Amino acid sequence: MAVTDKQKRYLKGLAHSLKPVVMVGNSGLTDSVMAEINNALDHHELIKVRVSGQERADRKQMLEQIAEQTGADLVLVIGHIGGFYRPAKDPSIQLPR
Repeated sequence: MAVTDKQKRYLKGLAHSLKPVVMVGNSGLTDSVMAEINNALDHHELIKVRVSGQERADRKQMLEQIAEQTGADLVLVIGHIGGFYRPAKDPSIQLPR
């Protein structure tokens, strides 16, 4: 499900006060990191992920790879932090239309 620009702005506002729940270190996107991201998305719907120690292009590619592999939408990118949204089976976040 692709979110619209209006929904993306709404989600950015919600994500602003969140702390990163997953940190990607120098080892990159390992299977255990991806499993943790999937678990966090299942539980929270909207999460932040910190990608450390990478060049700008590498960070962008890594954030896009996370979105692709998890089926989540990348709704926020600020420096080393990316925000991801994936609706749960019972969504707790009501998106504007």
